[in-house]
Amino acid sequence: MPRRGGAGYAAFYLKTGIDRKAEEDMLEAIRDTIGPDGKIRIDCNEAWTVNQSIRILVDWDARFGIDFCEAPVAHDLPESLREIRERVPCAISANEGLGREVDVLRLIKSRCADVLCFGPYWVGTLRRFLTLGQIAHLEGQQVCKHTHRELGIAAAAAHHVMLCLPNAVDGNQQTAAVMAGDILSEPIPIATGPRWGRIEKPGLGIEVDEDRLAEAHEAYLREGQFVPFRRHREDGIKML
Repeated sequence: MPRRGGAGYAAFYLKTGIDRKAEEDMLEAIRDTIGPDGKIRIDCNEAWTVNQSIRILVDWDARFGIDFCEAPVAHDLPESLREIRERVPCAISANEGLGREVDVLRLIKSRCADVLCFGPYWVGTLRRFLTLGQIAHLEGQQVCKHTHRELGIAAAAAHHVMLCLPNAVDGNQQTAAVMAGDILSEPIPIATGPRWGRIEKPGLGIEVDEDRLAEAHEAYLREGQFVPFRRHREDGIKML
């Protein structure tokens, strides 16, 4: 039987591009733990050059099996991503250059990536996200929903869209840690587990807990807008 980790997860993301030796140790440990069938995905946040990307990805894919590499180089020149895509065995994912509709369309048309990792909040609406996802499908590309630590309502809405896309990858992104204080009456399935599945309930398939919503409103009035990349301390709010 394939091993997927104790909790049943099948896709595992790892940040890379800082310390190659340490990252290789982590990749080896992950592969040994999850077995041969688990998906390993790495995100370089544009840290490498084209030559580094080609050398490292050819080596790592042979040793560890890489499902896809996200943002190995800067997205300013799609030609660089396309050269890497043509010369490495693993799939390439575009991410940082997908902040507007026109940016997504430009990268789709450039055929520089196998996977587009972005979210509806980047391009403005769920409808735009769905349309761009369908265009990517026509160009033979897949979509991986990016997470920016959205809470349950936005996650449920995005999940409806992903269920409509024929080119959605297995293992889309969701940050479950911030959902500990969510305003839903029941946690969404991926807040505590690896899978969501179809939504069987009416509407978005979720219900808002009015008491928790009131508590969140009071917190907003007291502390201001919730920003995911901040940490709260007794002496105030400090940006990470």
